[in-house]
Amino acid sequence: MQDSETSPSEPRIPHPASSLLLDTTAEDHHIARMAAVALGLTVLENAIPSPLPGVKPGLANIVTLIVLVRYGWRAAAWVSLLRVVAGSLLFGSFLAPGFFLSLSGAVCSLLVLAFAQYLPARWFGPVSHSIYAAFAHIAGQMLVVYVWLIPHAGIAYLIPIFATAALVFGAVNGIIAARFMDNDGKPNMEPQP
Repeated sequence: MQDSETSPSEPRIPHPASSLLLDTTAEDHHIARMAAVALGLTVLENAIPSPLPGVKPGLANIVTLIVLVRYGWRAAAWVSLLRVVAGSLLFGSFLAPGFFLSLSGAVCSLLVLAFAQYLPARWFGPVSHSIYAAFAHIAGQMLVVYVWLIPHAGIAYLIPIFATAALVFGAVNGIIAARFMDNDGKPNMEPQP
């Protein structure tokens, strides 16, 4: 049936007189696209089996690093926090301990990146920023684990394992982010075999 052909027994639902319209900017659209890319990398990362619980490569942080360098800390914070919230909703862990672990890691890494972006670019770049952020991420998660989940000094034995993972994955992600930033916008002039 069409709207004009409603029977007397069916009540007609009027169209609302007002609607919610949001004024979005090009920056909003760009942040949403970058958050979607980061979320896609999070989904990919969750499909990779992990030898230890909590040890993940942090592929979405590559996007956060690129956004930090190109668009600033505010945009990077939006991308990172949108990814955490959307990822937790997607995986059904919103407001579960995993969400708070992810959120604490993201907030700590964003705080470190807020200060690290002002370090001299001559000596500090995407790789060092990524390593700092990875260590801050692990530190934030370990703090939440100790304060909330496992208040036992025995978790200190895990610090070397997580610190090693932070160093390795932070360096790899930083190198990947640097490569994307170096190659972006440059035409490939090399002949393909």
